[in-house]
Amino acid sequence: MTDDRINTLFFELFSNLPRQGPGDDTSTRKALALVPGISAQTRALDIGCGTGRQSLVLAQHSSARIVAIDNHAPFVEELNREARARGLAGALEGRVGDMHRFDFPPASFDLMWCEGAIYVVGFEAGLRAWRSLLKPGGFMAVTEVCWTRPNPPPDCAAFWAEQYPAIRDGAALRAAIDECGYETVDHFPLPESAWWDDYYHPLEQNLAAFRQHRAGDRDAQELADQVQREIDMWHAYGDFYGYEFFVLRRRDG
Repeated sequence: MTDDRINTLFFELFSNLPRQGPGDDTSTRKALALVPGISAQTRALDIGCGTGRQSLVLAQHSSARIVAIDNHAPFVEELNREARARGLAGALEGRVGDMHRFDFPPASFDLMWCEGAIYVVGFEAGLRAWRSLLKPGGFMAVTEVCWTRPNPPPDCAAFWAEQYPAIRDGAALRAAIDECGYETVDHFPLPESAWWDDYYHPLEQNLAAFRQHRAGDRDAQELADQVQREIDMWHAYGDFYGYEFFVLRRRDG
């Protein structure tokens, strides 16, 4: 299956979801409250925004000027439509872009945000590459999956070894944060509801329609099987892993 084919099927399946990954508005607001001094002069970048649920929360609950980046144009268009509908277009702009290659000059932003997407480039790789875009003393908020209990069952360990071998526990992530030139302001786990309410539950509903619409399409059915396996894994072993929300400050000097 080609990359274009994978992307076509993936974006079809993941369209019309409140979020494209685990998260919730309450956690976004909680992390935002940990960032001091946000004003109308604050420039923020939301990386891998998807349809921008968290981008809209940031715009509604702060006075920052926000640029939100995603590589899927229909998601960005949806975000900009919703921003206009909510009267937020003056504070929030969605743009099509690649999180691997930004064209912003150094020290462009006071705040950088990335919910459920830093894994695309790698946790340390993202923290190091994006650090130069922050102003000295600037803040970054990211979520990353991690082990929450030791000794996961073999099925669970095998699943994550296949899907995301870089998964580790929270202590290891905090050590990586320090090595990448940040101090951890605070961190907290996403609640179970952040996985289900706005992500897995609507995604599971999408699966049924996707399977029916793509009946006879082997590639589509394989993708649906993979996504269902992920959901089933969470139902069975979700107490062994979760997302941690980190609020960081660029360390200088």
